[in-house]
This record gives sequence, structure tokens and C-alpha cells, in this order.
Amino acid sequence: MIRKHFAGFAASALALAVTAQAFAGTVTTDGADIVVKTKGGLEVATTDSAFSFKLGGRLQADYGRFDDYYTKNGNSGDGAYFRRAFLELGGTAYKDWKYQLNYDFSHNSGTSEDGYFDEASISYVGFKPVTIRVGRFDPDFGLEKATSSKWVTAMERNSAYELADWINTHENGMGLQVGSVVADMAYLSTSVSAKDLNDSDGDSVKQFNARAVFAPMHETGNVLHFGLDFASRDLNDTAFDSRIRPRLGVRGVATNGGNDAGANGNRATFGGGIGLTPSNSSTPNITAVGAYDTDTVFGGEFAFATGPFSVQAEYLKRKMKADSNAYQDVKATGYYGQLAYTLTGESRSYKLDGAKFDSIKPENKQYGAWEVFYRYDNIKVDDENVVSSTSTREVGDAKASLNTIGVNWYANEAVKISANYIKVSTDNVTNNVGDDSGDALVARVQYVF
Repeated sequence: MIRKHFAGFAASALALAVTAQAFAGTVTTDGADIVVKTKGGLEVATTDSAFSFKLGGRLQADYGRFDDYYTKNGNSGDGAYFRRAFLELGGTAYKDWKYQLNYDFSHNSGTSEDGYFDEASISYVGFKPVTIRVGRFDPDFGLEKATSSKWVTAMERNSAYELADWINTHENGMGLQVGSVVADMAYLSTSVSAKDLNDSDGDSVKQFNARAVFAPMHETGNVLHFGLDFASRDLNDTAFDSRIRPRLGVRGVATNGGNDAGANGNRATFGGGIGLTPSNSSTPNITAVGAYDTDTVFGGEFAFATGPFSVQAEYLKRKMKADSNAYQDVKATGYYGQLAYTLTGESRSYKLDGAKFDSIKPENKQYGAWEVFYRYDNIKVDDENVVSSTSTREVGDAKASLNTIGVNWYANEAVKISANYIKVSTDNVTNNVGDDSGDALVARVQYVF
């Protein structure tokens, strides 16, 4: 009964916000103390900015078709699913307190036990320019992760992140983060999180993140950005899923929110996974206690933008240190480089607070804005625990390279339509029939309110 009432409320709120998109303007009460904005969701605020709330959301409907390596039997497969279906509520209370609540109806964030929350956080901004945030949120690591999923250039973020998928996701845990803009040219943040993972004594695994960005040029259409990232967690006396299983840019091989490739989707294990329990165990794919000690990741960021042209790149290096002489360390490296150009002349927005790119706002309301891009991804996993070949994994470094070309049409400030073509090639890792390359075409319709 509660779920039915909640679903009804959510549907009504969503309908209200979508309807509000058709209107524009500001309504002020007789006392001139409240302003209602209906352009881009529903926002209500007091004129002194002490209190506010905004109801919004995002809907991303994806379809992909893929073959060869991306499927276990080499035949073509496809997926049609909601990548994200967020209802978002955020605002201000007593001027110095901010709150944000994002619920994912596609169930790609969170779990049924912990709630399908993408974010549930409270921030204090009274110590300007310092922001203190607590709750459930994604820790700060990387330029593409800092950029909202609404405005990243490619449909899926770079594959280097998949080498260590814990670094910038909340994993249903809780965290505390402190961030600040420094001297109008830099952004710093640090955080500690307790993820949904415990050691054998029931003590939660702690994760530490730090990010430092120097951006002497940070205006829209004029950006120069350098960044360093760090993340670490202590896995001593902890059982966990240590597998490195990248989707390589194609979410449809295994996802929630609709229909994916099912049992035919190939999400191969590049490394990790030593000491796994048998597949018939009640907890398969969990690495035994004592296999690993520390897990550390370093990263680097670069971005440059001038007018409608932008270039960006990131590098990631991970070391999962073995906890005994019986095992070897697992090492992984990855990087990407991306070129993007807006054919209609608009520039990508940039925000120093958070050190991230933002939306492209079309200047022509009839034709919108058109963006094209190319991205190259490269990843490598060095796991010397792999001492004998199998039908899908040979001894030696597992590698993959991706070439992605794409186009984004920003029809207006609410609607974005994307199409990406991906060509993947792998070394020492294949599908069940020996394919070490594959193609994919994925498309998305996005509505933001």
C-alpha cells in the first residue's frame, strides 16, 4: 500500500514538472517574499534566498545493438532500457543548508535493500567558499564523473573508470566530503566514505578520496584544466568481489531498467577474482578474506576548450596489493583522449565549483545545437595470478581499446538526442567463441526538467 501511494505521488509530481516545462516566467506573491519559477522543472524560493526547493529529474531512454565480442556466442544482440529515470528534489533551508534527494526508478543506482537512491545528502555552505556535504553521494574522482550524466559527451563514461568501479560511486554507503574553490583558479576536495562492505569483524571498509584541480582559465569557451586524483581503501580481512569486469562502453550487455542482452551479454573478467568461492556457493564471485590488503588508485585530468572546440583526457592507475605470498598484486592502467566540436558554434559550459563541464545551451531555438566527437579508450589489466589459459582468458595482460564516434543534438535545453558507434578490440580476453573484436551502435533520447 505504501509503495502504491509513493508511486502515485511520484507520478503526479513528475506530471506536474513536465507540464511546468511548457510555461515560463516568474510569479511573485503580494508580500514579495516568494518566487515561483516554472522553466525547467518547478522551483519555489523566498526572495531573500533563505528557503527554496526545486522539483526536477532526468529520463534517459537507450537502445543499443551489438555483436561479436559484446555477446557470448558472437551473434547480434540488443538492449532497450532506461539508463536513468531520476526524480530529483533539492533546495535550501535557513540559507546555509542545502539538500538533494535523487531517486532512480530505473534501479541502476542502489538496491532494493538500501533504496534506489542516486543521492541523498545535506550540505553546509556557511563557511564560504567551503562546502561540507554528508550523506549518500558519489565521491569526487575524475573530470567525467564530476560532469553530470546529463552533459557528458559520450553516452557512457570512459572505460578506465571500470578498472576500479568503486572509486567514484557511493555503493549504498555514506560519506563526508569537504570541497572548496581556492583563489578563483583551483578546486580542492577530500572525503571519507563507509561503503556497503564490511570486514570479518563487521567494521565497515573506509575509503578516502582526494581531488585537486588547477584551472587558471575557467570561463565558458575558454578553459584550461589540470587535475590529480587519489582513492584508497583497506581490504585487509575483507571478503569482496574483486573482479574487473568492464562493459566497454555498451551498457546493454548487462543492465537494469528494461531489457538487456541477458545470458548472451559478454561482460568478461579481465582480472581479479583470486580465491573466489565456487559458483554453487550461496555467495559466488566473492574473493576470500586474506586475498588482498590495500587497494589504491591514482588519476590525472586534462581539459582545454576554446570556443566550440574542446579536448580532454584522463589517466588512471590502480594497484590491488596481495595480502599473502600465495597471491600476486593486480595492477591496472587506463586512459582516454577525446575531441569534441560544436558545429553550430556553442561552447560547453564550465563550472570551477566542482571543476566540471556542464551543458551546451542552443542559441538557435529552431535547430538546436549539434556536437560531434571522437574518443579513444585504452585499458590494461596485469594479473599474474592467471597462470593457465581458459577458453576466454589467456595468460598475460588483458587489454582493450575502443574507438568511439558520436553525435549529440541538443534540441533545446531539455531534450538531447545522442548516437554513438563503438569499435572494440581486445587482447588475451575473448567471448565464448573466440571473438576479440566487436561493434556497437547505441542511441539515447534524454529529457531533463
